[in-house]
Order: sequence, then structure tokens, then C-alpha cells
Amino acid sequence: MQRRSALATIVLGLAAPRMAWAGASDKIAGFTLDRARIDAALSQMVSGGRAAGASALIWEKGAERYFGAAGEADREARRPMRRDTLVQIFSMTKPVTGVALMQLWEQGKFGLDDPLSRYLPAFGQAKVIDGTGADGKPVLRAPTRPISIRDIMRHTAGFSYGMRDTPADVVFHQIDPLALTNSLEEMGAKLAQVPLLFDPGVEWNYSTGVDVQALLVEKLTGEPFEQHVRRTILDPLGMRDTGWTQPQDRLPRFAASYVKQADGKLLRQADEKTRALNFLPRRLTMGGAGLASTLDDYMRFARMLLGRGTLEGVRILAPSTVRLMSTDQLDPRITRRFFLPGKGAVGFGFDFAVRTAQPRDAQENRGSVGEFFWDGAETTLFWVDPANEMAVVFFVQVTPFDGTLHHDIRAAVYGADYVGPPGD
Repeated sequence: MQRRSALATIVLGLAAPRMAWAGASDKIAGFTLDRARIDAALSQMVSGGRAAGASALIWEKGAERYFGAAGEADREARRPMRRDTLVQIFSMTKPVTGVALMQLWEQGKFGLDDPLSRYLPAFGQAKVIDGTGADGKPVLRAPTRPISIRDIMRHTAGFSYGMRDTPADVVFHQIDPLALTNSLEEMGAKLAQVPLLFDPGVEWNYSTGVDVQALLVEKLTGEPFEQHVRRTILDPLGMRDTGWTQPQDRLPRFAASYVKQADGKLLRQADEKTRALNFLPRRLTMGGAGLASTLDDYMRFARMLLGRGTLEGVRILAPSTVRLMSTDQLDPRITRRFFLPGKGAVGFGFDFAVRTAQPRDAQENRGSVGEFFWDGAETTLFWVDPANEMAVVFFVQVTPFDGTLHHDIRAAVYGADYVGPPGD
């Protein structure tokens, strides 16, 4: 797999520029699910050429309230988008990894403000880029404080993801920590050689921090990460179709990936990416990507979070831990937040974005204060809305990341005028 193309699957898009929205405070706070409205939104995504197929599943107030699908999982093979279609969820893997690590926190295996280097010593040698020398090379210095475990959970460690045009990103691509030929331990050793973009805790930058979380799980448990997640999360929740490694007979159930071209047309991609991540031998199990799942499986994960850590009598996390993960962890002084403001009035918890204020204009995604969510590079999305006792999972397979699809599915679920209760 080419490094640039692999990293491109991780990159998330920015929202459209905002416009003033007069009278926002007068908009409605309540909503009613409208099946026809959601059906129409999914159909328009397909008929408008923005997706080959789209599907959504909604759980509200203790019951399934909606399932719908439009278009095709594989347009060329004429396979419809179905409830059991498997998709690459990419960065929607991250919350699963975060749950696995926080289970260990509940067991007293580490403290959130412990230095990362206490458990992974290579990161104790991390250096920060501090300008460029006369020779044109980056000047490196020690960070003002150590990287903490809290930093790797809220993207404030200073790690690169190869997404920006900085000297650190250049080194990231050269060292290639996320190559599938690396083990998690080798990934960590290579990442520790990449200069930090900034001092820990100073900025928010989407990063390889969640892959470091996976490495930390392995270190603390002595168990392969993939095996540990299967044993402690996927199997207990009954997420039978979800995994990094998939049986060969499931390949025909996978949705194809489509890339939007300059002329707006969707071009089907070959299956090499899916085969590399889920079917061919690999050494790296990423904490930040790689899971494939179905609507029903991922909804079981979302319902567990909505249920404050418990699903159908199976406890995965304590309610207080879910509340901690879904609470904004960003100090107000952290004003440089890369693309995060493009997702609306949000902060960031542990592996989730967290809505902190009502939508401020007509272009911002609909939602409720206190909801938490994340998405994936091929434009998948889930969110948990405690205020409305609701969880939603939305699947498409489109790159580059298309935030307009998220805007439209949220408007279809809530109604275009919804702003929700004001919160605390």
C-alpha cells in the first residue's frame, strides 16, 4: 500500500464556511423522527451522484426507530446497500480503542496524567520542532513537559499524522510508522523518532495518538491488541461481524470504495485497500483505523455508550467513565485546533468530539449539546445524543471526506431548524 494513499484514507474534511443565521435562538428545541424525510435524504445522496449507496440506523428511547438504505454497495456488481453490508469505518475505530484503554484505567493500570514514557520509554526522548536552523534543518529541543496519557487520548500530544505540510510531517512520511509491515511495538519506536509539532497540551492536532493507545493496551495487558479488543469489547457486545481480520467468505459483503473525481463523478476503487486491511497477512493492527463493521454491529457499540457503558446487561464501562470520555477535555487556552472547528461548536473528549453549544448558523450540523460523535475517512458517521436518548449510525463509502453528507443526514434526522436544548 502506498503511504500517501493510506494516509489519505485517514484525512477528514473541513466544513463549509459559515454564514450568519439570524434568529437562531428562536429555532425549535424539539423534533420528531420523520421516516419519509430520512428516506428522501438517502435517496438524494445517491441520485445526486454524491454516493453510490447510503444507509442509516437510528435507535431512540429504547427501540429501533429507523432503518433505511438507498443505492448500491457495489454499483458495478449491482449489489444493493443492505443492512448486513460491511464497510470500512476507518477512524470510527478510534472510539473502540479508547474504550479498551479506559477499561484498563478503571482497573487502576495507569493514571490519565501519568507520563506516557512510564509505560513506553521511547517517548521519553521525544523532541519538539523549534524553528529552522541556518542550514535549513529543523531545530529540536526537549518539550516543556512530558507527553501524558491524557494527551494521547485527546490529540494534544504533538504527534503528526502526516496530514500537514511541516518538517515533522516530512519525517513522518520518511519513517512511515503506520506501514502495515510494522508491529505495534515497531510503530511506537518509529513514531518516537518523529519530532513533535508542538509542546504537549498546547494545541489539538489529529494524530497517531490512538495507535499509541493500542500499543499501550498491548503493553499493559501482554495480549495482542486485536485479540484483547475481541475478548473485552466485540464478543461481549455481540459485534460478530466487526473486526480487523475478516473471514474470506465475507469479502462479497463489503461495500466498494468510491472516489469523487474533479468532474464530480464517482470512480470505483479496486479492493486492494480492503484486502490489505482485513484479508491479507499484516503485522500492524492500528488503533486508529482498520475495523470493518455493519450498521447493526456498530449500533450495538453506540447503544452501549448511550446506555452509559452497559448493553443488555453486559457492562463494558462504568457510567462515570463514559461521562468522562464524552466531556470536553480541551483547556480553553488550546485555541489552535487544526480542522476540529469545522465540525461545529465542539470540543474533544477521549476519542470523541463533544458538542458544547447549539448550532450557530444554518450551515452547521444539527445536533444537541452534550452529544458525542466521530466519523471515518470514507464519510461514515455515528453520534450518541443523550438529551434525546438516541444513537445514529450512517454509512457511505466516499472519498475525499464529504461533510455535506453529514450535514444532510443530520438535517434529515432532526429537521433543518433544530438546535436542541441550550445545555448547562
